Amino acid sequence: MGKRAIVTGGAGLIGAGTCAALMDAGWEVASFDLVEGPKGARFVSCDVGSEASVGAAFDTLGWDRVDLLVNNAGIAGPVTGSITQLALSDWQKIIDSHLTGAFLMTRAVVPLMGAGSAIVNMASTRAFMSEPDTEAYAASKGGLVALTHALAISLGPDIRVNAIAPGWISDKTDLRKEDHAQHPVGRVGEPQDIAQAVLYLAGAGFVTGQVLTVDGGMTRKMIYEN
Repeated sequence: MGKRAIVTGGAGLIGAGTCAALMDAGWEVASFDLVEGPKGARFVSCDVGSEASVGAAFDTLGWDRVDLLVNNAGIAGPVTGSITQLALSDWQKIIDSHLTGAFLMTRAVVPLMGAGSAIVNMASTRAFMSEPDTEAYAASKGGLVALTHALAISLGPDIRVNAIAPGWISDKTDLRKEDHAQHPVGRVGEPQDIAQAVLYLAGAGFVTGQVLTVDGGMTRKMIYEN
């Protein structure tokens, strides 16, 4: 029997790329999202920040085994404006979409996982460095980093839990030379760069509780204003 994976946010840039890479590698993939993901992935409608929606999604899925969960869903826009003007409801939406969603999905999937299974949480380099007015997003991604190592200890040895911290990932073709030049590898990241990291962590049997930064070296490069 082939391996089975759930990818939340499977219709988004990173999610769709991850679904496609897993399917190319022979995995059966379910995309949990509010809109359909890539062709070939089973679409399961789900708002990951809602306990009721997550429960209904797993009932709809009907699988008795899951080998990999990729907690990728979340509101994408990091900038929310001044902290003094940020409504509690808007803060909560961002936290729920990233952090609470990962908790709810993990809680639901663990009973379906056996020895050798894995969870990958999609954090961000914004868990370690920030721009102005991104407090809710940064806090949610920082929380995912902490959730990752806590789960690795609680769920081991059967289930490995790791995180990926993507940097700048884009599928645009009109980026500036300056955008690419920020990265020591010479280019902005692409969805397949993250998908390859997911595939690695899905099979890396001696890796758990770690955060794999996939950013083309951007967070290691010192940048000074002229």
